[in-house]
Amino acid sequence: MLQFIIELPDINSIKDKRKIVNSLKAKLQNRYKVSVAEVDLINSLTFSQIGAAFVSNSRKFGESVMQKAFQFIEDEVPGRIQDVRIHTETF
Repeated sequence: MLQFIIELPDINSIKDKRKIVNSLKAKLQNRYKVSVAEVDLINSLTFSQIGAAFVSNSRKFGESVMQKAFQFIEDEVPGRIQDVRIHTETF
């Protein structure tokens, strides 16, 4: 799992924020085949908390997908990334 907060200080409307968040979610889903959702701070104008999940039979592969997804996020998001967490569970 990958969870992070995006700070978008230059956004002036919820509509602009949604455009950025929805675009990022779609790109992550298409490129890395992860499940993505805005999990908190939905009504905040300048912050968004995003969660992504990926299921694999290989811990190493799953973590590499999340690392690549995070690198993509750092390159793609026009704001600041905060409170990043990558968490792996094995069953």
